[in-house]
Amino acid sequence: MTVAAIILSASPDGAVADADGLPAVRRIADAAWSGGATPVVVVSFDPDGAIAAALAGAPVTLAEPAPPEHGPKGQMARGFDVAAAEVHELTGALIWPARLTWVGPETVTSLIEAHGVAPGRILTPTFEGETGWPALLPIAALDALRAVATDRMPADVMADLAAAGVAMTALDLGDPGSTHDRSTARRDLPPYVGPSGPAGGHVHEWGAAMAETEDGPLEGPSLAPYAPAGIETSPDD
Repeated sequence: MTVAAIILSASPDGAVADADGLPAVRRIADAAWSGGATPVVVVSFDPDGAIAAALAGAPVTLAEPAPPEHGPKGQMARGFDVAAAEVHELTGALIWPARLTWVGPETVTSLIEAHGVAPGRILTPTFEGETGWPALLPIAALDALRAVATDRMPADVMADLAAAGVAMTALDLGDPGSTHDRSTARRDLPPYVGPSGPAGGHVHEWGAAMAETEDGPLEGPSLAPYAPAGIETSPDD
């Protein structure tokens, strides 16, 4: 199973907002990659190159967004298309709003391993009964995603996919970062209460070194076809 991470930010400011000393997209990209997601795609406008600079040294693709009138589902589909062009055996993608900066790599690994057992289901993490992000969408749901109305916000997109018949499973992973966005300081998060290891018992460690050091190969970010355009914000900044 190969699962991408699609990091969505409707504005450059949201993408590079401070997340405990790191730009938001860099912290998320490091967590996604060290948790086993590949490829990692950031979908956002980058008119002044600030996002590309924040991602320097990370194995990440920075992609031009879909036209704003395509709505949140259009940005999700755009990320899927870029990821699938990079990895042809892609089986799913983590849809990850950039405001959710505190999700841990363990949550990423657990979602990917659960996807291996249930490859056709949408998987969402929960914390204390609340559904959070990132949501893992199987590639089999891509056509249904494209059919969602353009005015639906991300949580509504997930509900519409479920209503369209895409099976969904919520996983209690005990990660407060899945429901608490960057408006909550990292030091103020509730304690992590999830499993001590991934659901499948296998730890993806191959990306951990890159997440912990800036001395890795300076190869990123790569750029999908990109032409800066006007910025339109959404509640997921």
